[in-house]
Formats: sequence, C-alpha cells, structure tokens
Amino acid sequence: MALMLKMRWLYCLLCLWGAAQVAQAAPPDCAQARPVDWQAVAPGVWVWLPERIDEISPHNQGHVLPISAVVDSGEALVVDPGPSHQHGLRVRRSLACQLGARVRWVVNTHAHAESVLGNSAFADLQALGLLEIVATAGTREAMQRRCEQCLPYLTSIVGAEAMQGTHIVLPNRITSEGETLAVGRIRLQVMQVRSAHTESDLLLWEPQRRVMWAGGLLYDGRIPELAQGSLNGWLHALPRLKELRPALVVGAAVSVAPDANSLPPAFAATGQYLQALRMRVLQAMDAGLDGSDTRSIQLPDFAGWAGYRQRHGFNVQRAWRELEPEWLDATGPASLSVPDVGR
Repeated sequence: MALMLKMRWLYCLLCLWGAAQVAQAAPPDCAQARPVDWQAVAPGVWVWLPERIDEISPHNQGHVLPISAVVDSGEALVVDPGPSHQHGLRVRRSLACQLGARVRWVVNTHAHAESVLGNSAFADLQALGLLEIVATAGTREAMQRRCEQCLPYLTSIVGAEAMQGTHIVLPNRITSEGETLAVGRIRLQVMQVRSAHTESDLLLWEPQRRVMWAGGLLYDGRIPELAQGSLNGWLHALPRLKELRPALVVGAAVSVAPDANSLPPAFAATGQYLQALRMRVLQAMDAGLDGSDTRSIQLPDFAGWAGYRQRHGFNVQRAWRELEPEWLDATGPASLSVPDVGR
C-alpha cells in the first residue's frame, strides 16, 4: 500500500512537471509580443537587419549582424539567433505571431557571442525535444571554450539589462558537410569551412534558388573579424563558395547579385579587404617594419568601414603571425600565391 501511494505521488509530481514544461512551450501572447521588422529577401527567407552597420554598443544591444529565418509550412529554421536571451525571445515570438511558424531548428554558424547567445531563448524547447540547436563539432567546442568569457564581455559593453536572462546554451546536434536540414518543403544543404573566419564555419545552401547562408564568411561595409580565423584559409575558401554562383547571400551582410552573370557584391568586398590586408602585411615585412606597430600598416580604402578602428589593427597582428613563417621561407612576397577572389 505504501509503495502504491509513493508511486501515485511520483506520478502526480511528473504530471505537474510535464504541465509546467508544456506551459513553457505554449504559444506566446501575441498581444504582448514585440514585433520584429522581418524583411523578405526571397519567398520564405526573412531577415531582421540591425538599424545600421555598426559596432556593438548599448544603443544596439549587440544586434550588429543580420538574424535570419527560413519559413515554410508552419515551420521555421533560425540562423544565428542574436546576442541575447531577449533578442532570441523576440525572434521566437515574432515568428509565431507574425509568420505563424514554430521554430524547429536553430543553427549556429560560428562561435561568436553576438550570434549564438540568443540560443537561451530556445532552451526550453530544446529540453522538451521540440527543437534542435545545430552546429559543427568545431563550433560547439569553441563555444564551450570561449562563451564563459564572452558572455560577461558582451554584458560589459551593452549592459546587464540588455543581457538579462541570457545564459549559455550549447548546440545539441552536431552536423557536418553533406547533411540536409528540412524546413517544410525547403531543403538546405550543410557545408563546412575550417580555419577561415573562425575555427569552423557552417554554411547552408539552397541550390534550387541559389541562396547561401554564409555566416561570418562574407562582409560588406564592416571590417571582417579575423580573431579566431586564418587569413590564408579564408582567402582559399572564397573561390569554393564562388563556384556555386549564389544569387543571394545572407551573412554578415545581405548581398544580392545584380544580374545572372555576377556574384553578390559581398564576395568582392570581403576578398578585396583580405587581399589588401595580406599584401600590405607582406610589404611591411619587406620594408623591415614591426608587426606590433599597426599604425604604420593602414588600409585607407577601408577606413570608412564599420569596425576599422576597433578591428583592423588586431587583424594586422593576426595576419602578421600567420604570414611571417611563409615570408621567412619564401624568396619574396611574389612567391606566396593568393587565389583570385574578385568578380
């Protein structure tokens, strides 16, 4: 009898826990949900753009990169859910209230705080098995290694109020090259690039409409971030992406090819900066300059891009450390091959 009472008590507890969990995953109160200015860039492809191309600040609360969603048949896939719990909640609620879609996938293309900390808004759905957060093994490992430091760092810039409720939620599904993610009738192919923008960059490719989600690999108007990447690896990755001839790219910029014979301008913009950085560093080595003196290694053509003051000097130091062994082993800069990443 005592055992039966204990079983019933345990059953009641489980029922209450289950009810609480289901309540967490219940549809949002759309009357209270803050709308998002989703912009359709292709049928079923939506982007939430930052107010302007800028660096992380209290004003923008860390939203400096496009957040995108693929929506079809009442399902949604979110790519890089943003810098905070609050941003992630706005994404989740607005997709339900504005577009009538339930988020099935969240994709982390790379391990940068302003892209992945929005994961925490989907943690309850992940725990219930209603959603999977997807990344490469390299990105998950990098998040485990760095996010404990990047969360307080981002909080120190944008403020505790903007980051309220944000906690680290790691991907629970590891994906790799060649897999397919389904969103309703839309099929997205997974691609992976190692040692380019970061240690591991995930891309999604929809060949039917030639749409590419490029994560942090393609920029325009904002200085590329090389902190966890490889200059040579990035330059050698771009031609592979070019071969696909995408018509639309959603990455650090949203970029559209002007015609069927051209690439989205972000290809040229990214390649030109990286090539110029590489050549200027090699020229500085030839001239006997010191890589720590970044003031003498400037790229005036890109000085108007967002983040130039904050990131270019660090990019110079990163590129210097990578290129110096090659330069020492070569007869001169001309012997160091650079792939064609132009139009």
